[in-house]
Amino acid sequence: MEFVFDRNEYIDELKEFDQFIEEKKNMDGALMPVLQKAQNLFGYLPREIIEEIAKKLSLPVATVYGVATFYAQFTFIPMGKNRISICMGTACYVKGAEDLIHAFEDELGIKKGETTPDKMFSIIETRCVGDCAVAPVVTINDENIGHYEKKMVKKTIKELRGK
Repeated sequence: MEFVFDRNEYIDELKEFDQFIEEKKNMDGALMPVLQKAQNLFGYLPREIIEEIAKKLSLPVATVYGVATFYAQFTFIPMGKNRISICMGTACYVKGAEDLIHAFEDELGIKKGETTPDKMFSIIETRCVGDCAVAPVVTINDENIGHYEKKMVKKTIKELRGK
């Protein structure tokens, strides 16, 4: 699924971003802070913003993509309103985390690393969250839920849709 970046939806963010680039463009190493700012403002790095960064920093688009794809903190698809992260650390994996990923995928009709077309949900595979004693752990919008079970998936999605 490809998401279309609607500039009208981000008018204020674009103004702030343009100002930020102007302040940083002559600084050594400006690319990383500019990418981070874009990710924070837009929630992801749309192709149009990558191209704008390249133009305004006088860099090849390939260089900007190269840096952005190297670091796991950057994403090229918008994150859903509800971010569902399933820990795949050893303890969680052994306790059935992979089955949880499949259950969320089946319930939402998307794969891990994707966002639903309505931008309500994203499924994210994460590494150890450091809560091994309550494995498997699912993190929903920054809240860790331990001892998560497959039978909880439908109820969780229903509750999140109701908010």
